[in-house]
Amino acid sequence: MLALHCLAADSAPGELALWAEDSDLPARRPGRAGRSATDHPYAAPAEELARRLGVAGTPTRVRVLLPSYPSAPVASPELVRDPLTAGPPPRGSVRLQPWLVPALLVRAHSLPEAVGGADAEDIRPGAAVRFVVRVVALAEDLVARGRVLPALVAEGDGHAARWRPALTGADSARYARLRDALPPVLRAEQVDPALLEGRVGEDVLRGLLDAAVDALVRARVSGTALAPPGRFAAADAAAGALLRALVDDPAVHAGPERVRTLSRQLASWAAGAAHEGPVRACFRLRPAEEPDEPWRLEFLLQAADDPSVLVPAQQVWSGDRGEVLRRWVARPQEVLLADLGRAARVLPALDTALRERHPVGLELDTAGAHDVLVRAAALDQAGFGVLLPSWWKASNEVGLRLTTTSRGTAGTVSRTSVLGRDELVDYRWDVALGELTLTEEELRELAAAKVPLVRVRGRWVHVDQRRIAAGLAYLERAGTGRMAVGEVLEIAGLPAEDDERGIPVVGIGGTGWVADLLAGRVDSTLEPMDPPAGFGAVLRPYQRRGLAWLAFLDGLGLGACLADDMGLGKTVQLLALEAHNRHGRQRPPTLLICPMSLVGTWLREAQRFTPGLRAHVHHGAERAGADELAAAVAGHDLVITTYATATRDAAALAELTWDRVVLDEAQNIKNSAARQSQAVRGLPARHRIALTGTPVENRLAELWSVMDFANPGLLGPLARFRARFAVPVERHGDEDAAARLRRITRPFILRRVKTDPTVIDDLPDKLEMKQLCTLTAEQASLYRAVVDDMLAKVDDSEGIQRKGLVLATMTKLKQVCNHPAQFLGDGSRVAGRSGKLARLEEVLEQVLADGDRALCFTQFAAFGGMLVPHLAARFDTEVGFLHGGTPKKQRDRIVERFQAGDGPPVLLLSLKAGGTGLTLTAANHVVHLDRWWNPAVEDQATDRAFRIGQRRAVQVRKFVCVGTLEERIEEMIEQKKALAQLVVGAGEGWLGALSTDELRELVSLSEEAVGG
Repeated sequence: MLALHCLAADSAPGELALWAEDSDLPARRPGRAGRSATDHPYAAPAEELARRLGVAGTPTRVRVLLPSYPSAPVASPELVRDPLTAGPPPRGSVRLQPWLVPALLVRAHSLPEAVGGADAEDIRPGAAVRFVVRVVALAEDLVARGRVLPALVAEGDGHAARWRPALTGADSARYARLRDALPPVLRAEQVDPALLEGRVGEDVLRGLLDAAVDALVRARVSGTALAPPGRFAAADAAAGALLRALVDDPAVHAGPERVRTLSRQLASWAAGAAHEGPVRACFRLRPAEEPDEPWRLEFLLQAADDPSVLVPAQQVWSGDRGEVLRRWVARPQEVLLADLGRAARVLPALDTALRERHPVGLELDTAGAHDVLVRAAALDQAGFGVLLPSWWKASNEVGLRLTTTSRGTAGTVSRTSVLGRDELVDYRWDVALGELTLTEEELRELAAAKVPLVRVRGRWVHVDQRRIAAGLAYLERAGTGRMAVGEVLEIAGLPAEDDERGIPVVGIGGTGWVADLLAGRVDSTLEPMDPPAGFGAVLRPYQRRGLAWLAFLDGLGLGACLADDMGLGKTVQLLALEAHNRHGRQRPPTLLICPMSLVGTWLREAQRFTPGLRAHVHHGAERAGADELAAAVAGHDLVITTYATATRDAAALAELTWDRVVLDEAQNIKNSAARQSQAVRGLPARHRIALTGTPVENRLAELWSVMDFANPGLLGPLARFRARFAVPVERHGDEDAAARLRRITRPFILRRVKTDPTVIDDLPDKLEMKQLCTLTAEQASLYRAVVDDMLAKVDDSEGIQRKGLVLATMTKLKQVCNHPAQFLGDGSRVAGRSGKLARLEEVLEQVLADGDRALCFTQFAAFGGMLVPHLAARFDTEVGFLHGGTPKKQRDRIVERFQAGDGPPVLLLSLKAGGTGLTLTAANHVVHLDRWWNPAVEDQATDRAFRIGQRRAVQVRKFVCVGTLEERIEEMIEQKKALAQLVVGAGEGWLGALSTDELRELVSLSEEAVGG
């Protein structure tokens, strides 16, 4: 594993020196560290770094100041070593010392691509690398929005044309936050510790941002002529040279006088377009108290990096300006006047104030106040602060509000005979202004108003005259009446801009089950539903409500996304729905698509809970082809397949009639452009359900993909969804856009979490579940080889020798099921080779996303030691490890930190070392990675979390590789529960007494064991 670091190199602005620490590199014996730098003992060679990153750079050696012991540098916090092989840290106090490291010189803007393309298993970026990635992200955002300006800068003996960022408003604040967060290690090439402070950091950040912006703009405009050929006459040759230098070679070849003139002109332009000073002018608009009173535009100075700090203009002009203002700037009056002059280009009304000697504000009539409101965005873009009345944005929304009235509530309607999109409901349209519903008299008065700002019910509001007129016209055409439920649902999903009506729909409400559906109240108002007789489980209250909700939407033909938290029983609710729908009815089969690791789980759960449900697995090399598929699924109720198989067989599956298509772990289609996402969305069905605990993992586009599967077209095309929701919410934190998105999706997503009192009070103290995993092809090959080797020897051995051979083989097979690297013991890579590890990563990803903590038990300390660095790198978090070799003081410290909540959220334990004597109630998840054949030992380990002091439900997962020895032992234990202590109480010793045929049946590998 590499811990990747970078330094701001002295060779050129924006150039970085990349270097790395290698956890697998044998330590070179360092020389005595002191005043002269010595070689870093764990630094990776530059050639190795270039190969691992896949980047081209110039090899060099740099001197770097690092926290160090007297004999060696302190290991990077990102560098996680195998705790079983890592020795104790060196002795002595820690202080800054210089070390020589091999490095690669690269340009800053290329770093994100290099880090993003690197294997996350092998390379962990350090604080400086992560910081530079943030700087480049700011540069990319500025370039994408056109927030850049040309500049002429002195370089060498001449001048060069460069693109520079135009920082204003929020961008200046982002820059200030980066400046404050600049990690010292980025400046560590400065060999004098005193130089690590102050202006050096500002210069480093500015150099990185300027260089990244220049490189990114040049990449976009390369080969583009910024002016037509011959546009500039000989007198303006310097201007032509400048434009060419902004695209090609940066050097500007022109007369020095003309170049200096251009430089001053560009600087003046930049001063008018960007504002990078510590303070800026801010304008606060105060509304009139009464219609005949004037509005007031106040002038203030505002801190660019802390908008909450404001100083009124009166204080700027007073003799006592206060410590805050003096700390900002020496001549605040000049800043205020200069900014007012620049702002007058955007807001001409400010010319009046500039005629005063000490301007502090401006009185405005209603039309002038409206002009300020309209130009506020332009003032903000120009780099000025703008503070508007809180009602401005909200009251700007004029639209239609629909009120529906349907008979009964969702709970009572669910017991009637037929529901559907064609059922009629009563409706009434109103025109709303913000949160106000206008009367017809108010509406006509607003339509007759001559100014856009008017007072309604004692407060100022902004009136959009075109929308008011359109609303009046629409009410006259269709103010009241009856409409189908399907039409109401379509209106709920309409975009804000509705060309047909000429006015957007801003709200839907009312009484009855339709209003409950649209308000997201259905799951609480529906009467809980019991599954039919014969269902093999008793549903808990929240699961009965979930079943009623699924059945309700099914009756309407509307898709659903059941997004219950992990462990709350999405599987059993779906199977209960299938049992309910098929009770006494003939229906086409349901197609269920899930990850390969869950195929066995679904098949067994269906057999357990719904024994009358005829299930069929469509997967593997022996599955039915396109011609035989219809016959293969005929007579079945549930067809289970994988995402990979559904993608390969999409055409054949689309030819069949499906009652329902269900996606388990629906986040597998979060990338809507992926082939498998397109394939499953194209499958026809009467009804669709998505099951996922994480409908949104990283981006809102993932929610669009899931919802477009469940209810195609509900959120419109992806491009429009991005423009209306994803960009405003993700990039700008637009709460209004987020609220609109919730309003549209709320009826179709049911999300319950473990912390919800209505759920957690009903959960049992302990939820135990098996997690069936599959083997990779490599694991299957090793598994067969171990079995063949044992069977070839077992008949020629007897007694203790035979028993030892069998038990050794069982241990080897469990190691293979865990991970090939554990069995081989060769220190090879960990990622992507084990089905059990893949399932563990899925579980821990959800655990960490929920802010929970987990204990992971294994009987093999070597396996735990191998997992620690892998999981730490995979989730970028600390992972603890308790094993037999952990000293008592260290063991106590690990337990104390874990319990206090400031330690690692994931704690690995060897089964013997962590099985007794510990209280770890901070964890509410327990994972048994490999099975100990004595259930009592596993129960003791589980009781580390499930004991007095535990306030949350504990979820216990026991990993079993399907189709292997692990599953067959599990089945034998289940079949012999009454004799469990007698048969397996002594561990695995009883296995040695089995006959050769029994052994062959026990350890043979089935087809379903290998993942697709």
